[in-house]
Amino acid sequence: MGDVTHEIPERTPIHLIINGVSRTLDLLPWTTLLDALRDHLALTGTKKGCDHGQCGACTVLVDGRRVNSCLTLAIMKDGAEITTIEGLAKNGALHPLQQAFIDHDAFQCGYCTPGQICSAAGLLAEGHARDADEIRELMSGNLCRCGAYPNIVAAIEQAMGRS
Repeated sequence: MGDVTHEIPERTPIHLIINGVSRTLDLLPWTTLLDALRDHLALTGTKKGCDHGQCGACTVLVDGRRVNSCLTLAIMKDGAEITTIEGLAKNGALHPLQQAFIDHDAFQCGYCTPGQICSAAGLLAEGHARDADEIRELMSGNLCRCGAYPNIVAAIEQAMGRS
């Protein structure tokens, strides 16, 4: 084998609006949005679950749409508005979904809760769910190992105005 040189790519400046705050990060091109949030911005509410996009623990909102941040390269979202669980509450008041999750005890260990709530916020914004069956179908990408699904559905129904 000849002399092979592997150059490490340069860091790239990425501009994101995270929970309403404009941020510029210098990231390697393979940095996931999840790792940018957790490791570079210390926003640890977003969880690393399976790291394969199968559990939904890493769900955040990107320009208002639900996204698995573990499968999304940060560089792909340059200029985007990102909302994490830390950014849902406003002026010291919990987001209606956060309050509904408390009201319905829609969590046990709490590990999946940030992803569940962010996904539910996206679901509400999409406006496609009309009943419990549709909520279950549209939330199927978010897993709860504790089995709090009935309470999660009830919380989402409450936030939809159907408590």
